[in-house]
Amino acid sequence: MSPDSEHHDPRSVVDDADADAEAGVFRALADPTRRQILADLREGELAAGEIAGRFSISAPSISRHLGVLKSAGLVTERREGNRILYSLVEDRLAASVGRFLSAVCPEQIVLRRTKWRDKGAAS
Repeated sequence: MSPDSEHHDPRSVVDDADADAEAGVFRALADPTRRQILADLREGELAAGEIAGRFSISAPSISRHLGVLKSAGLVTERREGNRILYSLVEDRLAASVGRFLSAVCPEQIVLRRTKWRDKGAAS
């Protein structure tokens, strides 16, 4: 048995495609401009020009950031006439970050759920 296989947990096996997809999400989240774009999209769908107008960097730079977010599956785009409209893919973001948190600090997930339930009962 090799040293690597001694610590191998078969429950943690993720195929390469899933691992690459997860890595893409975290690479996309690494940049503060992209995180701000996601936060802005939380309010709803925005046109590419509206997104670009919120930043002091060039429109082509914003376009590249949007491309990274789209490749990571964190935003979707649709065309409306000559405009491109972007929307947040909340489920993708929540699932990716949630899986990471569940693996790294599962007790925090339980604590958060308990706090949410307690808040709901107090209301």
